Amino acid sequence: MMKYIIAVLFLGITAGYLCNAWGFQFLNPILSDYVFNICLLLLLFLMGVLFGMDRKAASQLSHVGIKILVFPFAIALGSIAGGLVGALLLRVDIYASMGVCAGCGWYTLTGPLAGQLFGIEWAAVGFAVNFLRELITIVLAAQASRIDKYAPVAMGGATAMDTTLPAILSSSGQDALLTAFISGFTLTMLAPLLISFIATLTH
Repeated sequence: MMKYIIAVLFLGITAGYLCNAWGFQFLNPILSDYVFNICLLLLLFLMGVLFGMDRKAASQLSHVGIKILVFPFAIALGSIAGGLVGALLLRVDIYASMGVCAGCGWYTLTGPLAGQLFGIEWAAVGFAVNFLRELITIVLAAQASRIDKYAPVAMGGATAMDTTLPAILSSSGQDALLTAFISGFTLTMLAPLLISFIATLTH
């Protein structure tokens, strides 16, 4: 499955490059504003179907309860701690570094928000760091799952509920669906709050 995901990603990058080279830039807003959102909604719908068909999901959720939220909060703290360590090693702004890492893979949010809160150069860093997190998750999910079944979920961060979900399920199995969705959804809600909170610490 992973080889197909990587192949499709490569074909998409090639198609995007050719569209720009051949003067089809007008397709960009159509693809990003309509096609991408429709595909994302379809993915969430299919995930809902899988939930509905999985008889163990509801009982698993009721059994685990609120404890399942420990996982995404731990991921968020780990991401911020990684930003702190990276800032100390690279000798850059600590708060900005922690802020962009608090995006937890949500690059379309982190880039613009980091630009507003930390400066325009951090918009590019926020986009790049979180985009690479998503890309690395897709490419290395299978290898990470050998270390721990839920390692790809942690790698994906906020994207575990949508774009990296196929790679996570392919490497970790159907049992990871519930954890991936709840973790990704929680981190999606937390990301803008965490980035904004970290920015307030600079004042």
